[in-house]
Amino acid sequence: MKHIFLLFVALLATTTASAQNFDDYFADRTLRIDYIFTGNAEEQMVALDELASEEGWVGRRVNLDAVPVRGNGDIKVIDAESGNVIYKNSFSSLFQEWLVTDEASQLTKSFEATFLVPFPKKEVFVEITLLSNEGLKQASLRHKVNPKDQLIRNMDKRTATPHEYLLHSGSSKECIDIAIIAEGYTDAEMDIFMKDARTACDEIFAYEPFASHKNRFNVVAVKLASKQSDVSVPQHNAWRETALNSNFHTFYSPRYLTTNSVHLIHDALVGIDYEHLIILANTDTYGGGGIYNSYTLTTAHNPLFKPVVVHEFGHSFGALADEYFYEQADHTEGTYKLGYEPWEQNITTLVDFESKWKDMIDKGTPIPTEPTDKRKEKYTIGAYEGGGYMTKGMYRPAVICRMRDNVATQFCAVCQRAIERVILYNTEQE
Repeated sequence: MKHIFLLFVALLATTTASAQNFDDYFADRTLRIDYIFTGNAEEQMVALDELASEEGWVGRRVNLDAVPVRGNGDIKVIDAESGNVIYKNSFSSLFQEWLVTDEASQLTKSFEATFLVPFPKKEVFVEITLLSNEGLKQASLRHKVNPKDQLIRNMDKRTATPHEYLLHSGSSKECIDIAIIAEGYTDAEMDIFMKDARTACDEIFAYEPFASHKNRFNVVAVKLASKQSDVSVPQHNAWRETALNSNFHTFYSPRYLTTNSVHLIHDALVGIDYEHLIILANTDTYGGGGIYNSYTLTTAHNPLFKPVVVHEFGHSFGALADEYFYEQADHTEGTYKLGYEPWEQNITTLVDFESKWKDMIDKGTPIPTEPTDKRKEKYTIGAYEGGGYMTKGMYRPAVICRMRDNVATQFCAVCQRAIERVILYNTEQE
C-alpha cells in the first residue's frame, strides 16, 4: 500500500501544476464524438462521423489534462484561445488490434469508435491520435468544435433504456459509473439478465483493489432487449439478431467475442450515467474481450463466467495486458515486438523495467525469475518469462494472476497497483 500511495503522489506532482478547473472550461453536459477508424496495415485514417450532446457529465472532474496510462491512443480537448489542453483521455481500439493481423495486410476495413468528453463552454479543438504499441503515430485528426453548432445532435429528450442500479455509492461527480448491458437477452429473459448482472457486479468487487474502493463506484444494469436469444457464433454457423450485433470468431479466433457496433452501444445508453461498459452475452459459448476505455464483452452462462468477466474488466478498466502466452501462432502474433517497453503496466521486455514494477521486487530476487512452488503459492512478485502472448523475451509479474489464469483467485500485486492507480486518478485531485 505504501508503494501505491507514493506512486500516486509522484503522479500528481507531475500533473497538478497544470491542472484545469472543470467549471472554468466546461458545462455540465456531455459531448459525444463518433469516429470511424479506417485503413490497413500500411495506411490508417480517422474520420469524424457525428457530434451529439446530452445533459450531465459523469466522467472525471479531476486531473483533466493528463492520463494515468498511455494506451494506444489519446483524445485531447484543446482551448482554442490559449492552446492549452483542458481535457485528455487515453484508449485502445479493436481497429488497432486488427492492424497486426494477416487480414490487415490484404484488406482495408473500417471500425467504429465513440468518445465522451465534457461539453466545452467556448470553441475548442479536438485532437485524436492513434498510436502503435511502440508509441509511433499511426493516424490523427484535429477538428474544431463550436459549442453553439446547431448540427450537434441534442439527445436530451430521448427515452432511456430501462435500467436498475445494482450499486449506488454516491453522485456521479464523486464516483466512477459502470453500466452492465444486456446482449442477446429477449424481453422475456430480463430476470435472467438481472441475475447475471448481479453476479458480475459481486464478482468484480470481490477482488482487490475494487473491494477496498467499492464506495467509489456506481453500477447500473441496462435492460437492453434483443429480438433473439443468445449471440452470433460464426464458427457454428449461428447468426442471431441481437441488440448490439456481437459475435464470436473475431479475427477468426473462436473465443474472441466483440462488436463493431460501438455507436449503437452508446445510442442505447442515452439518459443513463456511465463511463465504463460491461456487456453480458446471453450464451454458454466460452470467450470474451476487453478493450481499454472501450468495453468489456463476455459470455454470461459459461462455467468460467466469473473469472472471465473480472479478467476482461482488467483490460477495459485497468489497462492491463494478457499475461498468458501461446506455443503456436494465432491472431495475436505480432501484437508486441521486442526492443521497446510495452505501455501496459503488467508486462515488460526489461527494456525499461524501472518504469514498471522493479520497485516491488524483494531484494535478492533474480531477474529474470524462475518459478518455484513457494513463489506460486504466494503470488511472489518477480519477472517470469512468458506473457503478452509471447513465450520468450516478454515477462509478467507473477506465476499466476487473474490476468493469466482462470484458476487465479486474485490479481497479483502489480495488477492491483495498476488498477488502484486508475481508480485514484479518476476520483482524487490531491
